[in-house]
Amino acid sequence: MDRSLWLRGGLYLGFALGMMGLLAGIEGVDLNRVIVASVILVSSLAIFQLNHQQSASRNGRVFLVFGGILIHLWVARFLSESTVGFFPDDSLRFLLVPLALAPMVHSVLLGQRAGVYSSVFVSLFGALIVPVDDRWVFFSISICCGLTTVFATKRVSKRGRLLRAGFWVGVVALLLNLLFAKISISQLGLSGADVWQDFGRSCLMALSTGLLTGLFVGGILPLLEGVFGLTTEISWLELSDLNHPLLRRMQLEAPGTFHHSLIVASLAESAAEAIGSNAVMSRVCSYFHDIGKLSKPEYFIENQGGVNPHDELTPTMSALIIVAHVKEGVDLAIKTKLNSKILEVIQEHHGDSLVYYFYRKAQEKLQKEQVERQRGESPSDDLAKVDEKSFRYPGPIPQSKESGIVSLADAIESASRAMSKPTPSRIKGLVDEIVFNRIKDGQLDDCGLTMSELKKIREVFSKTLRSVLHSRIEYPKGRSEDPPSDLSTLTKVVPAEEIERVRRQRQKGE
Repeated sequence: MDRSLWLRGGLYLGFALGMMGLLAGIEGVDLNRVIVASVILVSSLAIFQLNHQQSASRNGRVFLVFGGILIHLWVARFLSESTVGFFPDDSLRFLLVPLALAPMVHSVLLGQRAGVYSSVFVSLFGALIVPVDDRWVFFSISICCGLTTVFATKRVSKRGRLLRAGFWVGVVALLLNLLFAKISISQLGLSGADVWQDFGRSCLMALSTGLLTGLFVGGILPLLEGVFGLTTEISWLELSDLNHPLLRRMQLEAPGTFHHSLIVASLAESAAEAIGSNAVMSRVCSYFHDIGKLSKPEYFIENQGGVNPHDELTPTMSALIIVAHVKEGVDLAIKTKLNSKILEVIQEHHGDSLVYYFYRKAQEKLQKEQVERQRGESPSDDLAKVDEKSFRYPGPIPQSKESGIVSLADAIESASRAMSKPTPSRIKGLVDEIVFNRIKDGQLDDCGLTMSELKKIREVFSKTLRSVLHSRIEYPKGRSEDPPSDLSTLTKVVPAEEIERVRRQRQKGE
């Protein structure tokens, strides 16, 4: 349903009917206004379909965009009509209109491009529902407030920043109303409390409307995220808390995997930030990407304390256990209701790659059995074949840039543990080799990472690994005059009283 063309056409038709219904009840509506509205309507749909293809391909996002625009315009019409007589000058009644409502919602949930689109078209459509004399003033104030919202919500990591964005929207609205002389300051010099009271009320309305808009949007964001399956940076930061029950379990039951996940998170976050991708999402998904190892942590080398249980298993069985941690992670993520993006990264971070170590081990075992059979040392006549499919992860391959970055960071961090002398050149060679092998294996075909982005990612990985795997200074050994480390070689400590007694005896003897 989310990608149904019929449903999308119905949403476009519903938006068109909603706009016609909005204009139908306005007094003084004429044929020219209907024609202009129709042209703007067709233009809005065409621009959305051409320039916002990622949102246009998902019916939930289409509903969010055009539903938000319609609600914004209906609220604007209701408030502008219901506040007639509230101000001495009826042209000021749209001070109560939340001009940043739809742009703020779309900018935070769908990105700044969606916020700009919303700002332009709520201003164009809104100019048609206000009186003719106020049309251009409303359009100017509305689009300026909308663009201010978009700039102020570029990176919203705390809900308090929505209030700050609302404050700046109120300031811009106030300044523009003063500029267009909608809030008059020419009569402030006249005596009378009514003049100052009206002026103060107008200024307060302009500022408070912006603040209330930010407060309202902050309150409904969790609801919209749940309904439309979206996640804001605010929610990602809330998910990054290391006190999450699953992460606490990992710290206690699989400390090696937890440490591995922290380094992968550092690599992925730095790489995602370098190419302009979602860095916070990459970090959070890295924390949870290996939670499937909690079912059998002792079978993964980072959690082993010297005893390797794979020594008692066949390579095929070992590969099945290793591959199963993806399925176990997905099941655990579903049970604990983790974010759907985290679930996708857990599924995709190994793609359909080969568990090469155990695949190679199985081939060596098969070759050994073939040699023994030729010598007559093996009683078995039927030798099991090594099926490559049994040694591959189930997939799918990464479908997003963030998933591709986490996949590369996971492979590179694991391989870097085996480096005995991590010099800068060896680190760079390791990173390049792993990235190029993933490209040749087709693991990055669907994630959307370009070659220029992969070059930046390789550079960031090399730089970050150099800082993580830096060499230590070799401290000099102790000198001969240094005190011995073995306390048994120290001479017996003589009490001060005994020393004083001997000194006095010597004085008497002299």
